[in-house]
Amino acid sequence: MPASQARVPTDRAARYIKQLCSHFDKKASSEWDDHKGRTVFEFGTCDYVAEADALLLKVEAADAELLGRTEYVVGDHLTRFGTRDELSVSWQRI
Repeated sequence: MPASQARVPTDRAARYIKQLCSHFDKKASSEWDDHKGRTVFEFGTCDYVAEADALLLKVEAADAELLGRTEYVVGDHLTRFGTRDELSVSWQRI
């Protein structure tokens, strides 16, 4: 299964996990706590892990096209939510 990951420097990772999962939970299945989370979309999944200085993201999907869609949806939402903190997401395929 194709996968990619990103490490986004921030000291507010737990806040972003809650914000992303809460937002996505309206259309996809999401669960989270203060340290990790997971969203299951129709087209892929995203796992979130909060570190002291970064938010770790890992996405998986059935094929490369769906992986790109998952990367786009998660990355786009995070950069919009993190505009004030100037967050950006750079995915690395694994």
